[in-house]
Formats: sequence, structure tokens, C-alpha cells
Amino acid sequence: MALLFLDLDRFKIINDTLGHQAGDQLLIEVAGRLKKAVRATDIVCRLAGDEFTVVLTQIHGTGEIDRVARKILDSFQAPFTLQDRELFVTASIGAAVYPQDSEDIHGLLKNADTAMYYAKNMGKNTYAVFTESMNRQAHDELELETDLRHALISDEFLLYYQPQIDLTSGQIVGIEALIRWRHPKLGFISPDRFIPYAEQTDLIVLIGDWVLREACRQYMVWMRRGLPPVKLSVNYSGVQLRQSNQLSRLSSILVDSGMNPGNLCLELTESVAMENAENNIKTLHEFKKMGISISIDDFGTGYSSLSYLKRFPIDTLKIDRSFVRDIIENSDDSAIASTIIAIAHQLRLKVVAEGVERKEQLTLLKVKGCDIAQGYYLSVPKCAEDIEQFILEKTQQS
Repeated sequence: MALLFLDLDRFKIINDTLGHQAGDQLLIEVAGRLKKAVRATDIVCRLAGDEFTVVLTQIHGTGEIDRVARKILDSFQAPFTLQDRELFVTASIGAAVYPQDSEDIHGLLKNADTAMYYAKNMGKNTYAVFTESMNRQAHDELELETDLRHALISDEFLLYYQPQIDLTSGQIVGIEALIRWRHPKLGFISPDRFIPYAEQTDLIVLIGDWVLREACRQYMVWMRRGLPPVKLSVNYSGVQLRQSNQLSRLSSILVDSGMNPGNLCLELTESVAMENAENNIKTLHEFKKMGISISIDDFGTGYSSLSYLKRFPIDTLKIDRSFVRDIIENSDDSAIASTIIAIAHQLRLKVVAEGVERKEQLTLLKVKGCDIAQGYYLSVPKCAEDIEQFILEKTQQS
């Protein structure tokens, strides 16, 4: 036999926007579709909330699990009608097989649940059959969360800084703060590994606050030492953007550090900015009232609507490094970069190209009219002391 663990994707949004009565009606509709999708010998059960299980009896291989799981997912393709409106709802499914995955119900539930979360991480609206490697991954993630919490307490994070160079004057006009994790046993851990996981928990808010506070503190140290007041860029996550008290938290950090809001730029990825566009527009206007600049990072990889883009109170667009990497060899990437620069300038925005690693890339970006660049060709990210020396040397040269 096999146990399927099914969880509706984004069910909370339906409850929050349409109310719990609509949510209850959706669960009834989902139960009906599940019963029609499975075989006569199978058992459908609602565990709690938006979680359902399906017991597949008398199976003779994973092929039958695949067929039932696909049939269930296909049954969700048609819209649900709630309160005279159509809604499209998807589900994520995990499967565990008896007896090889576990010989008791608790183990089967745990493993099917683990597989379900694996399916969600693959992009939702899909299914996954449990493997032992998922258990190891879940164990690693649990350890990672514990280590991340210790890292905040034990002061294991540090910031590196990468300069942003004006392509006309050659002067440093900004620096981007980049977090690094110095793990006591594993050494330096890339943010590409721990930031996505932190964003799935409350940790990204705590880490984000630490980055902002430390970057502002260090910036004021530089100001007291006489460095030129360039723009300080700090990445801002979607989770931070959704916090109801974010304005007061941000204001408190600025006040405590003595940082001039006009010298701070918050960078949001394009997908984060568009995630809840109407609310984000209001929030970003509040940032602008404080004097903070706004930059859209990884531009060109998301799904911006130009009608929304012109309403965002932004100052800068950053061309994603994926277009810069092959800008010389790939005519499509070159055309995309040119288009982004043209759109930005029409909207009176500055353009930053990130990921510049070769002189030829820099030369072409200059020709295209790009305003600012950053990347390994210009400077690798440096610790606070080294970036201070780098800025001083650049200032003296000019």
C-alpha cells in the first residue's frame, strides 16, 4: 500500500481574502474531486486544515502511485467556483510506500509529509515519492535552522562590500552590503545556500535587521573617518516587506545608527516587488517619504508589467547578471540589456549592471549608455577594512 499526503497551495490566501466560509466550501469541493480521482479500493481522509491523505491499497508498483497522483493533480485543472467567482487552486502531494519506507503509520505519515514539502519546494502543483535522500535533506535543513539561530547569537555573520562604479566618471558612487556566514565548523557558507532557507522562516527578518543595522553602523564609521558619502545598498526580502511593523523597525535602525536615509538604498528583486504589487507600491512610497532610495534587483528575470513599473517609486534598475554574462557572445542578451537601459532612461531611472567580469562587457555597457556597474572585473567584494582602503585609493586617484 501507499500513503499520499496532499496539501493545498496558498490556501491561507483564500481564507484571508474571501473568509473562512469560502475556505470551508473549497475544502468540501476538494474532497469531492479527490473521491472521484481515486480508485474504488482507495480511502480519502481529511487530516486537518487543508491537509488530506489518500490510502492507496493493493498497489503493485510506483506506476500506480504515479497514475493516481497525476489524476488527482489533473482534477484540479478545472476552476473552483466560490462566491460566484472562479478560482484556480493547486496542490502538492507526497507519497510514502509500505513497507519499504516505513512499517508503521507514524513513519509513513512523516515520510509522505517530507515528500510533500519536497514537492512544494520544486514549485508546487506537483508530487514526489519519498526517498531516503529527502530524509537527509530534511535533517540537514533542521540542522541549518539550528545553526542559523546560533549564528545570530554567536556573531558568526559578517558583511562584505562591493563597490559600484560610475561608468562616465570612473568614481565610486555606491557600495552594496553582502552577507557572509563564517560557520565555526564548515567555514564560509555561501548566502545562496542559507538565505533561501531563512526566507522560509522568521529568520530572514532577524538576519535582515542585523544586515541593515551592521551596514548602517559601519557606514557611519566610514563617515567619521572622512570617506565620501556614497550610496549604501542593502538587500531587502519579501518577508521583511510584508512585516506590519517594518517602517518602525527601519526608522529605529536609522535613528540608532545616525544614518542619513538619503544615503541608503534598499534593493528588492523584481519578483518580490511584483508579488503583491498594490500593497508594495504603498509601502515603497512610505520608504520614499523617509528619503530612502529604491532599487529593483535582478531586473529582466521576473514578470514586471510596465504599467506597474511606472507606478513604483524606484530610482534604479539593476540588469541581472545572467544578461551581462553573455552580453558579448549572445545577441539576445545584448538586445535585452539595451532595452532595459532604454526603458529605465525613459522613466528617468539609473541603470546598474551587475556581474561585470570582463573588460569587453564593461566597454559594451558604456556604449549602450549604462550608468553604473559592479562586478569582479571592477572589484571583488571586500571586508570593511579593505573596501575603506579601496575607496580612499580611488578618491585620491580622481
